[in-house]
Amino acid sequence: MLKLTNWIILILATVSLAACSSKPLLPYTTETPPLVLTPASYAGVEDGRARFREIFCAVLELRAEELPDYRPCEDALTRLGAEQPGAGTPVDTGPSRTGLMVGMVPGVAWECIEGWVDYDDNMSAFIDKMGFKGFKIRVDGLSGTQTNARQIRDAILALPPEDKDRPLVLLGYSKGAVDILQAIVSYPGIRERVVAVISAAGAIGGSPLAIAADQKDLGIMKYIPKSECTVGDGGAIDSLRPGTRQAWLAQNPLPQNLKYYSLVTLPEPDRISSVLSIPSRQLAQIDSRNDGQLLFYDQVIPTSTLLAYLNADHWALAVPIARSHIFIGSTLVDENDYPREALLEAILRYVEEDYLLQGD
Repeated sequence: MLKLTNWIILILATVSLAACSSKPLLPYTTETPPLVLTPASYAGVEDGRARFREIFCAVLELRAEELPDYRPCEDALTRLGAEQPGAGTPVDTGPSRTGLMVGMVPGVAWECIEGWVDYDDNMSAFIDKMGFKGFKIRVDGLSGTQTNARQIRDAILALPPEDKDRPLVLLGYSKGAVDILQAIVSYPGIRERVVAVISAAGAIGGSPLAIAADQKDLGIMKYIPKSECTVGDGGAIDSLRPGTRQAWLAQNPLPQNLKYYSLVTLPEPDRISSVLSIPSRQLAQIDSRNDGQLLFYDQVIPTSTLLAYLNADHWALAVPIARSHIFIGSTLVDENDYPREALLEAILRYVEEDYLLQGD
């Protein structure tokens, strides 16, 4: 058992997008569209943090005794710059008024580790009790965005007729967010079904760590117990490179009939798990404000509503390793706790409230 545990630790350390190199993370290149780093408001990003904080704080306190990994609200969120105070509007925590449905798209290699993580995934059951409806959209763990976008389209088209009147939002974690953006651009037929896209630590601008990484580095994932990895199209790493993502954004304006929301993982330095500390230090060559895999400003969809900066590293947001693997959770993945269920409820309550306001 100990040997197996050590092997898993080795794999986890290997698959974080860390390329041990003294070369610059962002080498000189002219192969990008013109770029500019600017305040979010200049990129058409609306600041929704004040209202989201009110909703998230209310949900956290309401569910404190019910859900795992409780944190006080001030510890769960990171304040950045001059965050405006909330208006004090009451938070509706009753049954959903719209029956909002959320399709959740995971990140790179989830199909490889899902069986090993092996925890009681009660996310959908938790929100279903409130009148929402959650479901997972399965995509290839090692494929690029084109292949996964097609799978997202197929999953939406296969939804049962009884759900046709539910407003549908798509929530993507990490690479899952860019898979969703690819889907809504490539397949206009699904846009009439989708009302919003939510990016949770989305790799919108890519990761500098992917520049020196190679797709074959992900091959080790097939050795994780219960792995269901397929070879896929082999495009996962390339689709995470900044040049790829920036060129895609420049060439593919997002449909304006949908709402977009962004949540950014921006942990305090002591909230980054040991396994992510090396890639975090590498990213710090560019900006120390990172989650161990992505820079904080690369996680925002242009023209979206910015909901929150979360005090969580990249894995803590959506990969609950510590809940089912106590030893690894106390050593390598030692900052993996986060109130994910409460966060999902708060996201849906914010989006539902916004959806209803748009209809007024």
